Amino acid sequence: MNKLRAIIVEDEAPARELLKAYLQRHDEIELICECADGFSGVKAINENKPDLVFLDIEMPKLTGFELIELLDEMPQIIFTTAYNQYAIKAFELSAVDYLMKPFSRERFNEAIQKVFSRISQKEESTENIQMLTQKVREESGAIERIFVKTGSKIDVVSVTEIIHIDADDDYVEIFTAEKKYLKKETMNYLEKNLPEEIFIRVHRSSIINTNYIEKLERYGKESYLVILKDGSKVNVSKSRVKELKTQLGF
Repeated sequence: MNKLRAIIVEDEAPARELLKAYLQRHDEIELICECADGFSGVKAINENKPDLVFLDIEMPKLTGFELIELLDEMPQIIFTTAYNQYAIKAFELSAVDYLMKPFSRERFNEAIQKVFSRISQKEESTENIQMLTQKVREESGAIERIFVKTGSKIDVVSVTEIIHIDADDDYVEIFTAEKKYLKKETMNYLEKNLPEEIFIRVHRSSIINTNYIEKLERYGKESYLVILKDGSKVNVSKSRVKELKTQLGF
């Protein structure tokens, strides 16, 4: 069997050193790269396509779960975390491997054996990791930023910069004053998780930031248009007019 190619993505140097020390007794695993932050982790994983990633969850700038959204392919992942609220229920329900810091050599070896067992049985872990990520997203409250990957470039878009969002098949178009971004995401997720005090879904295909509304215009008998400060015109569905007027204080 060929060696598993592994990458460590962990912002704490002592934790990286511990993982490397434990890996020294596993000749069947080759550590090809270590990264101290999520952005370099995304780049290293997408370029090297490792078999296994040791992934910290709480990292500055880009968390482990945000990193997963930006991967081209899903490797086997063992999460490392010091935060109980993530590990106990969500991980076990999703059948995803995790190491709770500080972890022992025995617990580390157990996680490694699970990975080899899945690989030998040709079990994919992608579905389980996606299930876990979805659970975390649902419980994380209002989002403050959106990450968009275009080729090898990653843009961080603050939600306060977003003027409006339009549906585009399996993707969404995110409009700011400077640029338009295309991201694979659902309108339902954004409707539920963008800050509700400033964002409202005015149509099945459109979400707007109420801070950028210039005016609300009637056209026809019961139809309305929202005119935004960037000049965009967005249709308001009949079922959403009352809710929009209430939010605007009309």
